[in-house]
Amino acid sequence: MLEALALLGLAPESTPAEWKRAYRRLAMRWHPDRCDHPEATERFKAIAAAYDTLLAAQAGEDAAEDAEPDEATPEPDAPAPHAPASPPMPDIRLSLTLSLEEAAVGCRKTLRVTRHTTCETCDGSGESGLSRTRFCDACHGSGRLHDRERGLVHCPACAGKGLFTERQCPACEGSGQLPSEVDLVVRIPPGLLPGDDLRLAGQGQAAQGDRPAGDAYVTILLAAHPVFERHGRDVHVVVPVSALSLLAGGDIQIPGLLGMLPHSLSPGAVAPRTLCLKGVGYPGRGSQPAGDLHVRCEPVYPASLDAATRKRLLAIDAALIAQGAYPALNSGAGSADGGAG
Repeated sequence: MLEALALLGLAPESTPAEWKRAYRRLAMRWHPDRCDHPEATERFKAIAAAYDTLLAAQAGEDAAEDAEPDEATPEPDAPAPHAPASPPMPDIRLSLTLSLEEAAVGCRKTLRVTRHTTCETCDGSGESGLSRTRFCDACHGSGRLHDRERGLVHCPACAGKGLFTERQCPACEGSGQLPSEVDLVVRIPPGLLPGDDLRLAGQGQAAQGDRPAGDAYVTILLAAHPVFERHGRDVHVVVPVSALSLLAGGDIQIPGLLGMLPHSLSPGAVAPRTLCLKGVGYPGRGSQPAGDLHVRCEPVYPASLDAATRKRLLAIDAALIAQGAYPALNSGAGSADGGAG
């Protein structure tokens, strides 16, 4: 057990939860599909064997603690002990980039995943077909190595034989697995934020022997949007509004993530104006409520006027002056008259 802990880089007092985390981390690092190190396959098998050893030892300790003093004479109907479950195959981690609208309303996406299945030619053993012989890499076929005193000793790698006889499967090249591409249909629920993970149970690396299939985890990413800007679940948008609508008030259409939203402006100054529409920003999820839509209304002016429109606007302007709609103009006129008197 101590050797298994050392192989996983764990202290003797480590907990089963720490065992699992260390196993998953090392398995992801040394999995032959992810690591091109020449010893990746052997290291991966050693890591899995070490984790199995720890699980078996833990199962034995649990059984010893739960045993009654008269364990030698168990009850007739006592259930037979079962072997500890084998660790699952490695998980697959993917990322999926969505538009802001797709993430807001939810959608379905198809992801193409490459995962490995058991080679049917060798049934996962990695050995099939005719035997072949290769020289030992350590002693280069001589079967002997120099020790520290420069004397010749038997090569420990090949036990002095100088060669290995193996039956490597030609289909999988000895790995016992073959890559295959599959399409995963992922249902995206509404309201996910960047960094959220979706777990697809059993969609990781395929089951092998008594080891169940791993899981697939999809991490959500959001693409930048040309119109909206998201802050948490609040959404900000800039909307051009005619200067006359800001001045006189009126009905406008505001773009939202789920479509256009009608809004009635109250009369006011011709200046940038900020609106806050509660609960119509980014949708909520679980206990998180929906965000707000923050709208900045930017005044825009006509680029040109025809003669008839210009005449009507001048008439309206004259009427406004006569009504005293421009306090600054009226006060300026009074000051000028008083100075003349």
